[in-house]
Amino acid sequence: MTFGYAYHDHLPADFADRSLREDVVAGLTADRKWLPPKWFYDKVGSELFEDITRLPEYYPTRTERAILQGYAAQIVELAGTRMLVELGSGSSEKTRLLLDPMIGPDEAHRGVGVDRPGYVALDVSEDALRVACAGLVAQYPRLRVEAIRADFTHQLDVLPAGPGRTVAFLGGTIGNFDPDERASFLTALRERLRPGDHFLLGADLVKSADVLVPAYDDAAGVTAAFNLNVLDVLNHRLCAEFDRADFDHIAVWDPANEWIEMRLRARRDVTVRINDLDLSIRLDRGEDIRTEISAKFRRDRLTAELAAAGFTGRGWWTDERGWFSLSLWGLR
Repeated sequence: MTFGYAYHDHLPADFADRSLREDVVAGLTADRKWLPPKWFYDKVGSELFEDITRLPEYYPTRTERAILQGYAAQIVELAGTRMLVELGSGSSEKTRLLLDPMIGPDEAHRGVGVDRPGYVALDVSEDALRVACAGLVAQYPRLRVEAIRADFTHQLDVLPAGPGRTVAFLGGTIGNFDPDERASFLTALRERLRPGDHFLLGADLVKSADVLVPAYDDAAGVTAAFNLNVLDVLNHRLCAEFDRADFDHIAVWDPANEWIEMRLRARRDVTVRINDLDLSIRLDRGEDIRTEISAKFRRDRLTAELAAAGFTGRGWWTDERGWFSLSLWGLR
């Protein structure tokens, strides 16, 4: 079947199941229990996250979008972008704000032989890639679209090369890495880039806990439902026996690490059977499962981390309140 875009799958058929099993065993048998945030995003979780992005307390999505609306054309011109590669592309919704200035009003009238601008979406979800790329093909007929199913945490070698390449990592997702993971990711990415390439990074900035905590613990309880849904994911995919009523959603600002932690806290002593793993875990009353960290950054700290990985700054943009940043990086 022809979809109007190229599709490449670099993950084994059992990748998601195997990764989930490995993460659950490692995280839920640790002294301080944890789960990675990628398991939030089943169908229900993805829909809940879309609801979160529209909440009055949740500023990151709309703030990053506003920065892109104001500066996308400047970013594209500064980077000379002709190929946009997006890591963790998801719905590719904000991507259109970068594609519009890449394509420009005259692109549709160029000849067939003229090199067309390109967009490469990389994500672990085939469904997300298929939906997003089909929409882009319909909206931008002259755009070369490529979908790559891969895990950017260890498969950056699959990124296609090309002139005017900009790799984008948006949404503040960089904050889900702890410092060691960030350093490894940035170093690995730098090793895969070539002279003339650029890296566009969306990063949330440090601000008052009075703003940060409600963004992850909203009054309507949508984020709580999103967090608790990961237990339903484990119940469904691993025949686990979690009872959501045994856990509370907690969001905590850690000022020492300058990150938000989302946790699930046991309301009582509880033992949970995970049947597909032949595993039982015990949590004492008040014990937490950490389900996400979301680091917030200061410009000097972010610059130091990028410089240590071999990048040099090309541009820095924020909203008028200084709540979120987009930054462009070249190679040292």
